[in-house]
Amino acid sequence: MNNLIIKYYYGDYGEIQEGGGSNASSNNQNPWPLWEVFIRSKQGLDHKHVGSLHAADAQMAIENARDVYTRRMEGVSIWVVESKYITASNPEEAGELYEPAVDKVYRHPTFYQLPDEVNHM
Repeated sequence: MNNLIIKYYYGDYGEIQEGGGSNASSNNQNPWPLWEVFIRSKQGLDHKHVGSLHAADAQMAIENARDVYTRRMEGVSIWVVESKYITASNPEEAGELYEPAVDKVYRHPTFYQLPDEVNHM
C-alpha cells in the first residue's frame, strides 16, 4: 500500500511539473478550501465582507487576509469563514421568507400616543 502525503506550508504552491504542467492544487488532488474574509475597520462597529481567498487552514487564511485586505492598517479585526459553512437565503423567495413578519403589527409602534415631553422619537 503506497500512501502519498503532501504537506503544504505558508507560501508553498506544490511542485511545478516540467513542460508547463500545473501544480498539485490546480488538478484537484489536494485543493485548498475557499475562505470568505470579513474585516472590521477602525471607524466601524461591524465586520464587512471584503473578499475570498484560498488557504490550507484558518490561521493561513487570517495571515493571507491580513496581507491582501489590510495593507494600509485599516482593519482592527479579521474574521475568516470557510465558504462551505455559509448558508444563504434565495433572493427569489424573499416574499415567502419575510411574510410572517407582516402580521406582527406590535413591532411597528404606530398606534402609540407619545407624550409631549418626548421630542426626538
